[in-house]
Amino acid sequence: MVSHLVVIWVTDPTEEKAETVLNAANRLLKDIPGVHAFHAGLMYPTDRPVVDKTYQVALNMQFDSMDALAVYQSHPQHVDFVENFLKPNLSQLRVYDFEG
Repeated sequence: MVSHLVVIWVTDPTEEKAETVLNAANRLLKDIPGVHAFHAGLMYPTDRPVVDKTYQVALNMQFDSMDALAVYQSHPQHVDFVENFLKPNLSQLRVYDFEG
């Protein structure tokens, strides 16, 4: 199993910009073939000091293999999300891929 975690900071950290990215992710990414599990959401405000509260959106997906993740990366719906919803609203991005 491969986990693909994407942490997103939007250009204007208003809820509207974050919701634009989140709604597009939910609409375009979760049903791409090869996505074993999908969870996306807004940063959860918490008082815990160890939690990074600077980002606005996070995506967490699981794939059966790195090959499945590679197919996902080039899928037209993923490309649409990146080009039309992520890039226009993106300030910063961190991606973490790990086995488990």
